[in-house]
Amino acid sequence: MISVAGGTGRLGTKVVGLLQARGFRVRVLTRDRGRAAHLEGAGVEIVEGDVRDLTAVRRAVEGAQAVVSAIQGFVGTKDASPATIDRDGNRNLIRAAREANVDRFVLTSVKDAAPDHPMDLMRMKYVAEQDLKASGLAWTILRPTSYMETWCEVLGRPLLEKGRTQVFGRGRNPINWVSASDVGRFVELAIIDPGMRGEVIEVGGPENLSMTAFLDVFRQEAGLGGTVSHIPPLAMRLTAILMGRLNPSLARQIQAGIVMDTTPKAFDASEVRRRYPSVPVTSLADVVRRDFVGGRNVDRNVPRVVTP
Repeated sequence: MISVAGGTGRLGTKVVGLLQARGFRVRVLTRDRGRAAHLEGAGVEIVEGDVRDLTAVRRAVEGAQAVVSAIQGFVGTKDASPATIDRDGNRNLIRAAREANVDRFVLTSVKDAAPDHPMDLMRMKYVAEQDLKASGLAWTILRPTSYMETWCEVLGRPLLEKGRTQVFGRGRNPINWVSASDVGRFVELAIIDPGMRGEVIEVGGPENLSMTAFLDVFRQEAGLGGTVSHIPPLAMRLTAILMGRLNPSLARQIQAGIVMDTTPKAFDASEVRRRYPSVPVTSLADVVRRDFVGGRNVDRNVPRVVTP
């Protein structure tokens, strides 16, 4: 039995499918049973509860051989935050796993997790990493870069539906992007490969692309034109301050945009990829074709449009 917290999210859903394909029994802890209906129909055991509720977490990990944490409080309900989910929720998962004598724990953290990072997500993930290392459990920590699928939704989906989108800041800073599908494969490996225990693995993708170049690829693959505008950095900072109390989730997203626009985000993932050759290397073009083009009639000869 493998217990997956966050099993209905973008990464967690992929992890559940991979583990089931391996023949594992899978249990998912979710706050909303309705979001897990498709998993329950596929034979996944569902425990309804919140990672902030230690009693629910104990039910979710009881009898489990391994625990996977794919939770995140960066974007979510008004009362969820990196502090309550990524720090406190993981703290509950680690405590319950230790009490239940779980064999191993796989934590999905984030690239650049650090105690002094300007984003609270990175600070809270760092705390969770330290808690896990000190727990006495056998552990693996995965630190992925930015998910292609998430930012296809943020940047590309508005182009598909409205013909226009907005880029945070200048859009010229190179950023490493990784597919959540690839990260799911690393989680799967961490469950079955004893050699990954006690490892902190930074997982990146094959491309370092600015947000402008990201949209360039998206439009090329989807055969789109559309309008791209930029939110000036000063306006972002002022809006983040204003939204700090009114909409903390939106404020965090804006702050993330500022960091992604102004700090080094490129990463060379080639060495890690060489160590784990069984994991596919998914490009942004692959993700767009797979998840966003579908049955649409796309002209592959559409000239690539680059917005300054």
